[in-house]
Amino acid sequence: MAGKRIKVLVVDDSMVFREIMARALSSDPGLLVVTAGDPFEARDRIEENAPDVLVCDVEMPRMNGIEFLRRLLPQYPVPAVIVSSAQAGVFDAMHAGAVDFLAKPGWNTVSQVEPFLMELIAKVKTAAATRVVLPGAAKEMEPVPSAMKPAGYEPGTLIAIGASTGGTEGLARIMQELPPGMPPIAIVQHIPPLFSELFAERLDRISALRVKEAADGDKLLPGVVLLAPGDRHMRVKRLPGGGFGVELHDGERVNGHKPSVDLLFESVAREAGSHAVGVILTGMGYDGAKGLMAMRRKGARTVGQDEASSVVYGMPKAAYEIGAVEKQIPLERMARHLVQLLNGR
Repeated sequence: MAGKRIKVLVVDDSMVFREIMARALSSDPGLLVVTAGDPFEARDRIEENAPDVLVCDVEMPRMNGIEFLRRLLPQYPVPAVIVSSAQAGVFDAMHAGAVDFLAKPGWNTVSQVEPFLMELIAKVKTAAATRVVLPGAAKEMEPVPSAMKPAGYEPGTLIAIGASTGGTEGLARIMQELPPGMPPIAIVQHIPPLFSELFAERLDRISALRVKEAADGDKLLPGVVLLAPGDRHMRVKRLPGGGFGVELHDGERVNGHKPSVDLLFESVAREAGSHAVGVILTGMGYDGAKGLMAMRRKGARTVGQDEASSVVYGMPKAAYEIGAVEKQIPLERMARHLVQLLNGR
């Protein structure tokens, strides 16, 4: 998009909210903004303006944002950023083909609005560089055969996964395929704080593993997946009696993010050494690259999502280019590959 203004279509039935977002986006010289009050008006704006990015609410009259995306994206695959209150429906929008989302702020506090608008601008710019993956267009996951059980890994092994833009759908697909009996899994997904618990609950419903939002002091147990809260850093800590737990803490953003993938990976390198597997999935930027390199230097096995299956080939690329990624794997083969690694293949 260098040298070209990104055309943004903002679709929201609230005139006040629509105009606040439009003014904020228009303040950036790299963005050109048009608005629509509902999906039917949006259809006309799309034909007239051919936007590069769509900013869309979920709850709208006449047609909600999820149904709008389901109808629109097969004909016009424009990257969509969902803006919504904290509700599980946002993940249905992601499954319909949206590339990112963020939470609506409370409008009674200026301190909440300004960070939201800054993040909105950043997400729109990221979305302009993404690849839209529709549910029907994604390659089928290669199932893990029932006979291929993760029985070959050593006690004390754990898996650490980092993801950003596009990662919610990627993680959902992986979690659906991983079999029971997996070693503990710790995940950092860049996600708004109000949505991390909902996302963990969604993963728990579709997975054979137990998935929960991490709490400070939680133990990493076999068959359990801990997801970092959306506003806290998460580190792994070796416990005195054996095994691992997680520590959560506040603090400054690292690489622009909280939680940070790098902080998780660096702690895994320090505490688990060669008894670990690191996975870096789709996302913009470079968070996780240095941490994955630290893991590989300590003898951990490391995997990166390949370019063809990534919504944004940023984080995996950054890790691959510095030598942190041992092997690049398509998303549809990731679950099978992890089990093969655990079984020493």
